[in-house]
Amino acid sequence: MSLYGTMRTGVSGMNAQSNRLSTVADNIANSSTVGYKKASVQFSSMILPTTNGAYNSGGVETDVRYSISAQGTFSYTTSETDLAINGDGFFIVKGDDGTPYMTRAGSFVLQDDGTLKNTAGYTLQGYPFETDVDPTIVVNGFDGLQDVDLSGAGISAVRSETGTLDVNLPNSAQVGVAADIKTTSLKVFDSQGTSRLITFTYEKLADNQWQVSAVEADGGTQVVAPTVLDFDADGKLINPAAPATVTIDPYTVGGAEVGNPAGTPPGILLNIGNTTQLASAFSVESGKVDGNAASKVKGYEIDDKGVVSIAYENGDLVPKFRVALASVQSPDNLNPVAGNMYTQSNDSGVVILGYAGSSGFGTILSGALEDSNVDVAEELTAMIESQRNYTANSKVFQTGSELMEVLVNLKR
Repeated sequence: MSLYGTMRTGVSGMNAQSNRLSTVADNIANSSTVGYKKASVQFSSMILPTTNGAYNSGGVETDVRYSISAQGTFSYTTSETDLAINGDGFFIVKGDDGTPYMTRAGSFVLQDDGTLKNTAGYTLQGYPFETDVDPTIVVNGFDGLQDVDLSGAGISAVRSETGTLDVNLPNSAQVGVAADIKTTSLKVFDSQGTSRLITFTYEKLADNQWQVSAVEADGGTQVVAPTVLDFDADGKLINPAAPATVTIDPYTVGGAEVGNPAGTPPGILLNIGNTTQLASAFSVESGKVDGNAASKVKGYEIDDKGVVSIAYENGDLVPKFRVALASVQSPDNLNPVAGNMYTQSNDSGVVILGYAGSSGFGTILSGALEDSNVDVAEELTAMIESQRNYTANSKVFQTGSELMEVLVNLKR
């Protein structure tokens, strides 16, 4: 065995333990960092071939691994824009240079430009929200993503455009009897946010036949022309034919057409397809209209599927964006970069985009942050082990050095 080889083996062991101590130091320093994933050092022996019965000492090699797939615990906060992922997936954020990154650090703060940035200065990415429709996403890339932007959400007023009004009309009603004329009302909104009460009147014309009309309650202006409703023997609406709708005509404010002074604004399309005539009292089974009155922003809400909504003082929630999530086949092989960010590597697999709560992705917790997955007690134990092993390797080096000195002194 070469004495130089012994000394090199001792140095190899000290370098390996130094690497381990470095990861321990990083882990302890970031034990309170949101979304931090601990690093660990794995050791493997480096063996040199034995020749003519002489043993050649080798050494030890190290490989740094990251426990990115190991989830940390959650800490709950009072901010709706603090986000955590319960399960698989990564938030997608963008740096100032336009480069997309993945992260589990969800401490996002609303900026003056309406974007959401985390403490490292990266902007949250997502897709504009579309009702009941998930936008087409690029599975193996970040194309199509946009900054989650909540700017321009001041006082809001949305004109009513569609709605539903389904009632049950009693089959025992008599033709021409005033007591059997039924009424109900819906509140709709014009483009300035002014609420309008529309009163609907149902009058029986004949067996299995009724007539519906509507007026604006304040001025008495007719907004739904008299429309005949025909029912079959089972009490189901057959005329108007499916999809059965009536239109609330445009109404005015102060004599001026609302929303479109240069022309006639479109009417409100009201679905009445589930209206019935059965042996039961008059009742409203479903009545709702979209739109909302003028109202100020009260705050923001983010649900477990990542839908970001603006909350108004009148109680309305207006969805604006949906947070996108990313995953890879081997998360532990991602490349870590500063700020608790990760980028794709050759060993991590292809990036796949999706949404919270679907396709294997976890759900999003609003008002929560994911803690680091560092166990400080475990790291302190590893630090003591590394210290002892470093000392032992230094003794090997010291012993080899002393033997070399004895060998040199033989010549004297």
